Amino acid sequence: NPSADVLAAGAPVDIDLTHVQPGQQIVVLWRSRPIFIVNRTPNLLKTLQDPKDVALLSDPNSTVMQQPAYAKNWNRSIQPQYLVLVGICTHLGCIPSFMPQANSVSPGWLGGYFCPCHGSRYDLSGRVYSGVPAPYNLPVPPYRFVSKTVIRIGENPPDGGDYSLDSIEQI
Repeated sequence: NPSADVLAAGAPVDIDLTHVQPGQQIVVLWRSRPIFIVNRTPNLLKTLQDPKDVALLSDPNSTVMQQPAYAKNWNRSIQPQYLVLVGICTHLGCIPSFMPQANSVSPGWLGGYFCPCHGSRYDLSGRVYSGVPAPYNLPVPPYRFVSKTVIRIGENPPDGGDYSLDSIEQI
């Protein structure tokens, strides 16, 4: 476990995923930013591909640079089961709430992230909905799997290029 000053400086941090239950989110700090890690269930993953729901998103194909190439897919992750995001709303820098239950924000809500400050909403891949104040999807930090159950935040996979948070449009 690196010390707080090492983490603030941006040293990579390893996270063991064995205790993250299906449907659960944990939050860790890296570079003084909250990193959301979610163990998505197969049912949650199905909702991310529903055409009627995808049509409600502002950037469903992640065309704006908010993630590395290895996470530029419908699930915005290396492995669909695990979502890894910088938990800072792209509108004014608030911390969105994890609200995975359907209809918990409004009727028809499928679950995802809700920023109560100004009403921005994101799905469970961190993709922003159309018509909300946030302009971009939630960023994906550089990360890689060092084993089947451990991820290293702050380091790209060996074939992942030189992606960093300096590469994105906005946090």
